[in-house]
Amino acid sequence: MTENNFRKPVRIAVFPVAGLGTRFLPATKAIPKELLPIVDRPLIQYAVDEAREAGIEEFVFVTGRGKTAIVEHFDTAFELEATMSGRGKSLEPLESTRMNPGNLVTVRQQVPLGLGHAVWCARAVTGNEPFAIFLPDELMYGSPGCMAQMIEAYNEVGGNLVSVLEVPENEVSSYGVIKPGAVNGNLTQVKGLVEKPKVEDAPSNKIVSGRYILQPEIMDLLASQGKGAGGEIQLTDSMAKLIDTQPFHAVTFEGQRFDCGSKLGFVEATLAIALDRPDMGADVRAMAQRLLG
Repeated sequence: MTENNFRKPVRIAVFPVAGLGTRFLPATKAIPKELLPIVDRPLIQYAVDEAREAGIEEFVFVTGRGKTAIVEHFDTAFELEATMSGRGKSLEPLESTRMNPGNLVTVRQQVPLGLGHAVWCARAVTGNEPFAIFLPDELMYGSPGCMAQMIEAYNEVGGNLVSVLEVPENEVSSYGVIKPGAVNGNLTQVKGLVEKPKVEDAPSNKIVSGRYILQPEIMDLLASQGKGAGGEIQLTDSMAKLIDTQPFHAVTFEGQRFDCGSKLGFVEATLAIALDRPDMGADVRAMAQRLLG
């Protein structure tokens, strides 16, 4: 495969959204976790908006049972829009939720076998093209967005990329960690990947943070990938096999990451984004100060 093959435009994004959201029960008993709001936008909307900003054209949702509401969120709500228009209300809040039906595809992950398996479920849609992966639980907040920063780097170096952030060394055992090579600004060559290493075995404190650009060969590797950490098919294990054969880099995201898969991270994201909003930031700050006594 020639170098040019590693630079094909990234048009497709995969969103693994089949999880049950058990850490947020009972809120997620009937509502997908991805639709829980951060201020006034559901979590999945932040990821989709980030993808659109980066030039993504096709959106693949890897779903499970009970997740149809995610697709409905991006459908046209004719009755709602007609009612709002009839009452003279602006439709601006709904504009970012509209998606051309031809650009949205859903596939089912019928068995919860991990992130690697969820990505593999999208193979018929991604085909022979590079694609991006967004983990909506990880809300990446900044301008330009994380994927836009990654696409800029991809246009420079091609191949495979992951987003990374530096964390305190005592936290690395909760994440996938890169073994770094040469560093050029916010771009780091990836020499290896380790999933949830012990603190003393971690090759760095740079953790993979929920955004990926991968070449199509990853699908063949996932097809034969055995179960790894946690008894699941780990995406990290298959990515590690690409490092010796294809360009592989990490982009250090210039922005904030919120782990919205945890309750504390979800509250932190809500508060931080509310404080940053020009329409409500001052009032939220005053409210927080009042609550803190």
